[in-house]
Amino acid sequence: MEGLPKKETLQIEFKSDTKEKNGLPDHELIDTVVGMANSKGGSIFLGIEDDGKVTGAMGKHLDETGVCALIANSTVPSLQTKAEILDVEGNMKILRIDVPMSRTVVASSAGKTLRRRLKLDGSPETVPLFPYEIQSRLSELSLLDFSATPLAGSSMADLDPLEQVRLRSIIENNPSGDKKLLELTDEELNLSLRLVTRQNDSLVPTMAGMLLLGKEPSIQRLVPTARSSFQVLEGTNVRINESFNAPLLKTFETFSTYLNAWNPEKETSYGLFRISIPEFNRDAFREGLVNAFSHRDYTQLGEVRVLITDEGLSISSQGGFIDGVNTDNLISVEPHGRNPALADALKRIGLAERTGRGIDRIYEGSMKYGRPWPDYSESTSSVVRLFIQRAEPDVAFINMIATEQNRMGKPLSLNALMALSLIRNEGRASRERICRDLHISEQRASATIAQLLGLELIEEGGSDRNPLFSLNPVFYRRIANNNVYGTRRKVSVDDYQQAIVELARRKGGFVTKDEVSSVLDISGSQAYFQIKKLVKDRTLTPNQRGKYANYRLEELTD
Repeated sequence: MEGLPKKETLQIEFKSDTKEKNGLPDHELIDTVVGMANSKGGSIFLGIEDDGKVTGAMGKHLDETGVCALIANSTVPSLQTKAEILDVEGNMKILRIDVPMSRTVVASSAGKTLRRRLKLDGSPETVPLFPYEIQSRLSELSLLDFSATPLAGSSMADLDPLEQVRLRSIIENNPSGDKKLLELTDEELNLSLRLVTRQNDSLVPTMAGMLLLGKEPSIQRLVPTARSSFQVLEGTNVRINESFNAPLLKTFETFSTYLNAWNPEKETSYGLFRISIPEFNRDAFREGLVNAFSHRDYTQLGEVRVLITDEGLSISSQGGFIDGVNTDNLISVEPHGRNPALADALKRIGLAERTGRGIDRIYEGSMKYGRPWPDYSESTSSVVRLFIQRAEPDVAFINMIATEQNRMGKPLSLNALMALSLIRNEGRASRERICRDLHISEQRASATIAQLLGLELIEEGGSDRNPLFSLNPVFYRRIANNNVYGTRRKVSVDDYQQAIVELARRKGGFVTKDEVSSVLDISGSQAYFQIKKLVKDRTLTPNQRGKYANYRLEELTD
């Protein structure tokens, strides 16, 4: 039957229901339903074997109403599911049960709490949801602020007075710090930031308080998951490899100092001024670090890891994206996090973006220099990983943005900057492509395009039915007589990718970013952008990373 899934996934489960096996036991069905409800939800297909072979469901499971009633009566709180009988070839029937993702933790009436996960081979399994994981699940659903809870076994003696001084110094010296906090006593300040809470007429540190102000031995004893590391690799040589259990305020300062030592700058002219362009934007690094610490899951072992390599900068943290957030809607989703009290404290003292839109700063930090967008594609259900690629800045693009923002007296909107960056990377882009890549509605895309046309930063070409937008050559000029834009306007995106494939064929199945940049006469960041698309399509596969990175053409090496 067409439309049936071919294999099991995290949200698809096949269950055998043959007479030879006496049918699927009720408790096994309920366990699977509970596991799905405590994960992402999904669909169960009764009458399909694990290998995808259809064997049909037994008569007792061909009563949709009865199966849904069984599930409702066997789960706490009761789950409302939907069931549908599907006819397949050979006069067989299967039962599809749609399980919603629960907005709280669900158990079976037998007392089992379960969840779904993927095994190393990619197949799903249902496993116990342990008590310590329940806190994490409730945090993902925004039903519990783990960072605001009193920390068991802690006392005020576990807080470091020197970190209290550091906290006040950060508020005082940071332009976005809430200066009214400085008028409060230490006790009032900590209560206001929810770093401590009253319990039985005494003050007790919260998880947020211990993370920000705790003594290192106390953090190691009470929050062993709050580890972090900073690593620098040059090729295979380890330059820095430091691990910490320090309070977050101290860690931020240490990591910022380390970054400065490994973040060279270049200068370019803008009128009578010189603009310093760092390898990695400091505001983007700060926001990436804030996100890693404030949104990580402190119930899981692991660490916040900052890694600098020949390829770029990556920041990773445990916990995965919280419910409702994924790599497709990072820019557009309403800001919310796993640890609201911790995130709010970081905003009020001035370390984090006050609007909660730190992700905007991360993207802006790359795009305003004409570099590739930040990459979250290596994130998984258990780890969020941000990667910022090393890339040469596009001086002409930088000057174009600076000139226009100086004329307007305010920065361009994030959507406008993203649209310009997309058009620059692609050469030309349609309205539909802008909608898709920016994850915005057609109405908002049209408004952004109209704004850029009005500012004369882009121009319209193509046909009336399918207009294409490109950068205005009056505003965008390459230096040193290397007018890449003039060449690029004449080449479509498909031509770029086909040219890269042909180049790889001529090179014996392998190609490098520098070769693509040279042959197509485009910048290194644009070459990487096109190569990445071919990697995503599995036309190319990364063969070697680092300084001598190259990519293998699959059709010649399979």
